[in-house]
Amino acid sequence: MNRSELVDAIADRGGISKSDADKALTAFYEVAADLVTRGGDKLTIPGFLSIEQVTRSARQGRNPQTGESISIPESKGVKISAGSKLKSAAKGS
Repeated sequence: MNRSELVDAIADRGGISKSDADKALTAFYEVAADLVTRGGDKLTIPGFLSIEQVTRSARQGRNPQTGESISIPESKGVKISAGSKLKSAAKGS
């Protein structure tokens, strides 16, 4: 499902216009992106999903071609976890 199909599905199920569904989806993205950019907070929709910024520690790695040891700096990433209801839906129960 792509974005326009998602907007159509939200509009249909929610009984709202496609324009309003698109605005809501855009607003959700902006809120989630802002939260991840700031870090420290976690966006949780109980039973559905949680989104948070994570920090990967600096570490030593190896260049696979030369075997040379390299230093990998600390980095930021995003962790998205499925909630219990979403996991249950994936199992078909």
